Amino acid sequence: MDGRAKFLLTVAFILTVSLTPMAAWPIYILLFALVLSVEILSALGIWYVLKRALLALPFMLAAFPVIFTVGQTTLFSFSLGAWTLTAHSEGLERFISIAVKSWLSVQAAILMAASTPFPELLQAMRAVGIPRLLVSMFGMMWRYSFVLVDEALRLMRARAARSGQSSQAGAKAGGSVLWRARLTGGMAGSLFLRAFERSDRIYVAMLSRGYDGEVRSVPLPPMTSATWAELLAGLACLGLLLFSGILFWG
Repeated sequence: MDGRAKFLLTVAFILTVSLTPMAAWPIYILLFALVLSVEILSALGIWYVLKRALLALPFMLAAFPVIFTVGQTTLFSFSLGAWTLTAHSEGLERFISIAVKSWLSVQAAILMAASTPFPELLQAMRAVGIPRLLVSMFGMMWRYSFVLVDEALRLMRARAARSGQSSQAGAKAGGSVLWRARLTGGMAGSLFLRAFERSDRIYVAMLSRGYDGEVRSVPLPPMTSATWAELLAGLACLGLLLFSGILFWG
């Protein structure tokens, strides 16, 4: 599928999930069936996406306090030191809804990122009207991550070259845990300084080659009628799900 269509459909799916009312369980099931179908058709593998969707776990944990702060119907209470926490059914519904929404949204984002080359994704963002500054920031973050990895590998090689190796079998090189922590902190500081200096050199090199805030690339061809049909059908399906959720659970 064209990268522009994939990007628009992914954004529309995430917006649909976000705007669906709380506790609209049938709509959540249909949205999950939809993203699961795309996972199967993409040939990425269901477990490939589901394992990486655990990235949504921190967002779920951040919403955990709503169980004890939202609602009136008491489920249970327990004491925690000087505090008494009371769980409410409305808060539990809200927490489960937030967890499901986060999980579905992350799955959609993983599908788009795994099935679309990043340069093509940047082109799709510019084609649909995303501001040039934001697209440039995304592109620099992606490219500079490889620079950071390269600098970190250099530091690790330098550390290995300067570390003594014990003659005893199974003995680890280096000193105590405190020594290792101090060394790791020094390496992190050195990594920051080296990465900062290298980024400045890279930027000067880019300016000398005519960089003006946007990476030039071959223009994307117009979307075909089949791509337009896929895009409109996907948007219509998501719109119907959102309308049904608002109508019956809003």
